[in-house]
Amino acid sequence: MQNLVVSIVSVLGLCALPEMAMADEATLNGANTAWMMASTALVLFMTLPGLALFYGGLVRSKNVLSVLMQCFSIAGIASILWLIVGYSLAFGAGNSWIGDFSRVMLAGVDRETLSGDIPEVLFMLFQMTFAIITPALVIGGFAERMKFSAMLIFSAIWLLLVYVPITHWVWGGGWLGAMGLYDFAGGTVVHITAGVAALVAAIVLGARKGFPTTAMPPHNMTMTFTGAGMLWVGWFGFNGGSALASDGNAAMAMLVTHISAATGAMTWTFIEWKRFGKPSALGAVTGMVAGLGTITPASGFVGPGGALIIGLLAGAICFVSTQYIKRVLKIDDSLDVFPVHGVGGILGTLLAGVFSSTELGVFSGYGYAEGISTMLGQLSVQLIGVIVTIVFTAVVTWGILKLIALMTDGLRVDDEDEVEGLDIASHEEAGYNL
Repeated sequence: MQNLVVSIVSVLGLCALPEMAMADEATLNGANTAWMMASTALVLFMTLPGLALFYGGLVRSKNVLSVLMQCFSIAGIASILWLIVGYSLAFGAGNSWIGDFSRVMLAGVDRETLSGDIPEVLFMLFQMTFAIITPALVIGGFAERMKFSAMLIFSAIWLLLVYVPITHWVWGGGWLGAMGLYDFAGGTVVHITAGVAALVAAIVLGARKGFPTTAMPPHNMTMTFTGAGMLWVGWFGFNGGSALASDGNAAMAMLVTHISAATGAMTWTFIEWKRFGKPSALGAVTGMVAGLGTITPASGFVGPGGALIIGLLAGAICFVSTQYIKRVLKIDDSLDVFPVHGVGGILGTLLAGVFSSTELGVFSGYGYAEGISTMLGQLSVQLIGVIVTIVFTAVVTWGILKLIALMTDGLRVDDEDEVEGLDIASHEEAGYNL
């Protein structure tokens, strides 16, 4: 009788093994999947129509359509390249420097394949939206003077030679991520790369005709304001979605994103009010974007107190940077990409190493709790990440631009086309028919 009981128990135990094994396997999480689908839509919404309208309103009316077309075309070409090879090189196993070709054209990935507890196709699509907006940000550095053909070639090559490798270094299992770099949603990967590339492009192409003596104010602040609002809302998906889960980390990322944006906008507004006598709508929206870009790398590691300080510093330091770049260095970074996104990305990446500490009272974050020595250690890692990203991006961007200039009939439209405006010269269409 005893042997019979033992046998029955053994059989039941064997029957339970498949269920136990299945419990250990990754399963799809519906809540996380739904949140990531929404976040993906929000990030694409940031570029189309958010960034397109934001940039479009900032240029002169004769160039508005060209900016919209550039953003739209980059969304197309970046999506195709990301599918064919970009995603595989960024997130494939590979080595510390670059991924492999195991995911070319999403080879081996179907509806059931998971990345964590969400579909891998969704993770790939979410990351695709980042690959779209980053080269789209760069166009602000050379707006109103680059040939459409040169812009397309540059954006495609730059995506593969700059954005993809740095993405792998930081998020794809590369050496910066292994070193412990804090970059939650793209301080190095998105904002420093875009800002530095825009600065290099502005220097290589030279200033617009008439800069800096001729005033070139935004032609439609209503359009810019509308685009800015879309960016603010879309950034919840940008930073909150980078948690890759519908949880408290995503919620906190959204909160600190909002606090930094609000503080950046108000800081820039009051500085401008004090210095020039009146606050401007352009200053308010630029300060908001500075706050958003600066909080991005730190958004998963800091609390609301840290976000308040980050937004304050973003508004002040990015304001000074815009004045210095244009008025002192006289570099025509047309839409202030480097002083806002580049400087903001640098500042936010460094401050992530400070305000992630759990020992700062109401300004504490969620990184570590080992005291000042560990804070300094993390800051050194952050500094290495910043320096490497700046140097690599600057050198490769310069090389790409020079190569395109040698292999084509030049980067820049001729003087006659620039005076006429790129809408007509490049597309034979007008942004307005009044």
